[in-house]
Amino acid sequence: MISRFIDRAEEISLLEEEWKKEKGRLIVLYGRRRIGKTRLLMEFVKTKNRNGIFYIAEESSAQIQINGLKEKIAEFLNDPLLKTLEIRDWEQLLGYLAKNMPENRFYFIIDEFSYLIRSDARVLSVLQKLWDTKFSSSSVFIVLSGSMLGLMSEKVLSYASPLYGRRSRDILMEGLPFKYAKEFVRMPFKEALQLYLIIDGVPEYLLKASEYRTLAEFIEREFFSKNGYFYREPYFIISQEFRELKTYFSILNALAYGHTKPTEIANFTGMETRGIYPYLENLLRLGFIERQVSILGSPKKGIYLIKDSVFDFWFNFVFKHREEIERGTFRLSDREKTIYVGKKFESFVRTEIFQFLLPFRFEKIGRWWHKGEEIDIVALNDKKKQIAFFEVKWGKLSYQEAERLLNALMDKAKLVDWQIKGEGRQEYYGIIAGSIEGKEELRNQGFMVYDSSALAGNQSNFKKV
Repeated sequence: MISRFIDRAEEISLLEEEWKKEKGRLIVLYGRRRIGKTRLLMEFVKTKNRNGIFYIAEESSAQIQINGLKEKIAEFLNDPLLKTLEIRDWEQLLGYLAKNMPENRFYFIIDEFSYLIRSDARVLSVLQKLWDTKFSSSSVFIVLSGSMLGLMSEKVLSYASPLYGRRSRDILMEGLPFKYAKEFVRMPFKEALQLYLIIDGVPEYLLKASEYRTLAEFIEREFFSKNGYFYREPYFIISQEFRELKTYFSILNALAYGHTKPTEIANFTGMETRGIYPYLENLLRLGFIERQVSILGSPKKGIYLIKDSVFDFWFNFVFKHREEIERGTFRLSDREKTIYVGKKFESFVRTEIFQFLLPFRFEKIGRWWHKGEEIDIVALNDKKKQIAFFEVKWGKLSYQEAERLLNALMDKAKLVDWQIKGEGRQEYYGIIAGSIEGKEELRNQGFMVYDSSALAGNQSNFKKV
């Protein structure tokens, strides 16, 4: 299992930048569970032997939290008296720290801060008061880190929060890109990419996958076993964020079945269409789903899709087949896996790869669809009158298949309502696939052709082939 710290250079750089500034700093670090916030903070504080208080909160009563943090503060201040004091509220404890702070820069990190808020939200007002009167002009470097995205957004980051306007910086931690994520696992390159399309770049998930040499064994043991690591994971994550578990599960299940419009979701779940929107907004806000509109289409005609990779795979296969999994009879077919991976591969190319492919810098990128026709990727630059149309396929294409796809792509492109017409307009047509026969001949015809096998030799992008 990998133990070295991988990537997170941008987050470390931001923390270093804030550390070097004068007076008090208040950093809010947030991101989903398992994303590596604790490891990031531990790496930051151990560098250059920094001193301070590092407290990891637990889901317990406010008094237990106060007692635990009191021990950490007393240890840092080397204060035996504080250990003997009976402290009953946050104002007493944090006020004691404010009165006895060292002059030199020190860190005060509360990891899983959302647990403190949930046990006693008054801690926010206490921090606000002390920040305004003591901490902001001191040497303290405060980091409040949390995994409950809803609670952190509402209670710490929002306009209604007592801490609004006080934070020096907020940092949202997201999954690692593929070029770093693949360093965790020992699987062959193609399987490592498929793994990434299923679990994304969440470090703790990748650590679990690093225990396996094949993707098939990992999926079978950890998704399709009632004792598997991922078998109940979405239940836990959703229950941490929302109370109406059944409603949110019903909506996510509807999306997995292909019901992507609000009216379709409402019909599937048995709810009124008007009543579905608040739930969709909550799922959007926390990054579990996304809303897509056809590029160059009406922004009012959007569809909803599951964005979180683990949730997408889980609702497509685990939730749908949980009875068979409980009986030990479910087997994921190669066809089902190929269709699923193909869908995720398109999104992967659009978000992580496509920026490296074109001979121009695009301003907009997305899928296009209209009246039953669809183009996987359309990217354009209005100012320079440049537009690109691409199809993305996971599998192997013969020369004839690739040629048919490209000819059909050019026909569909004529339907795209791009207002920039006339002289100087530049159009590009291309295809990306697992492997493509006759690549050179297609390139000689003016098409842009990329082969995903080139990824194995390049950590950041496709190579033109």
